[in-house]
Amino acid sequence: MNRWLFAKAFVTGLLVLLFINKETASAADKDKAPVVPPAKGKSETIKLFNGKDLSGWEGFEDHWSVKDGVIVAKNTKPIKFSTYLLTKEKYTDFRLVFSAKLVESEMHSGVSFWGEIRPSVSKEPEKDRTKYTYAGHLVMFPSGWGMYDLFGRNGLKVDGAPAKKVGKQHEWNDMEILAQGNRVRFAVNGTAVVDWFDPEPKRIMAGPIGLQLHSNTVPQELHFKGLELTTFPQEDRLISVKPATK
Repeated sequence: MNRWLFAKAFVTGLLVLLFINKETASAADKDKAPVVPPAKGKSETIKLFNGKDLSGWEGFEDHWSVKDGVIVAKNTKPIKFSTYLLTKEKYTDFRLVFSAKLVESEMHSGVSFWGEIRPSVSKEPEKDRTKYTYAGHLVMFPSGWGMYDLFGRNGLKVDGAPAKKVGKQHEWNDMEILAQGNRVRFAVNGTAVVDWFDPEPKRIMAGPIGLQLHSNTVPQELHFKGLELTTFPQEDRLISVKPATK
């Protein structure tokens, strides 16, 4: 190879490396999230579920009911779009403490927030029964532990492995979601498993809390209980996390 060809190859290689480094840096910058401080407001603790009926909630009555003090989510026929039991009130910063159990199927469920009810996800809302479909953030459990942006960015960069280690597939899981500013923290059975800042805080909005019954082709059943919510929590920590032992 003569000097001219060598120099040309060297410059080409250098340009490729610079392009790769630029793309990598851009991706890294995109992942960096600003820190939005917690919103200010009245802090009060609310029992979202009274243990008797679905007062304060809305959803399809053939999918949601109360039995023996727990909320039961169930389908026997296929569901084309995930459907939700939704609070009539909207929330931004909150702490939600609850328990959930996957009784039948292996499909994950979750709690949705920071979004809106969006029937228009289907071109035929009546036929596809999308009256109570949610678009927004979702904390998933069990099976596919992690976080999702419903009808938005899809899977979020949250590692589900820590939750999978402590989560129970077909038993009760005690959980806590702490949402403040653009930060979401999540604990499962006394262990902190998620600490995530949304890199796109403009997506965050006051929205209902939603319990998910996932789209599925097979029968499924889930149970929920507890569901105690604190608005604008004063304590900036997960209260259900067990103290570290030496």
